Amino acid sequence: MDVLKMLTDLRREREQIEEAIVTLERLAQGRGRRRGRPPAWLSAIKKRGRPPGSKNRSKESAA
Repeated sequence: MDVLKMLTDLRREREQIEEAIVTLERLAQGRGRRRGRPPAWLSAIKKRGRPPGSKNRSKESAA
């Protein structure tokens, strides 16, 4: 086993976890409605349109 390689992997993993914690803390602080455009990463998550399985029904078939 290469101990130095294990250490570098663990350090890299620790950095990723710290970044995730910071991001979650920012999200927790900003729970109120904000003015302006949402960040690009947040708007990319939201999908537009109808949920799968919903259909446009005509008035005749709905009756």
